[in-house]
Amino acid sequence: MQEIVLVIHLILAAGLVAFVLFQRSEGGALGIGGGQGGMMSSRGSANFLTKMTTFLAAGFFVTSLTLAVIAKQSDVDASVLDAPVAETQKDVKPEEEVPSVPESE
Repeated sequence: MQEIVLVIHLILAAGLVAFVLFQRSEGGALGIGGGQGGMMSSRGSANFLTKMTTFLAAGFFVTSLTLAVIAKQSDVDASVLDAPVAETQKDVKPEEEVPSVPESE
């Protein structure tokens, strides 16, 4: 379930970035579709882009909240810091004696 929601979340994020970049910016600096006679200069396309951006943003927020709820319900300790510390001295075996290699001059 979490993987499906995560994939949908990533698709919505990429779509949201694309639709925001296609919109005409009022500052004139960033939008791909901005300027006179740009790629998306008609008023109808502006309404479509605005509606799609709103839809994608709403979906992004819903999937964000869904992922947060799923993560909260999980009982697995995902953090390394939450895991118990193992006794390192008992677990480590002494290394075997490695013959030394004479240094060349």
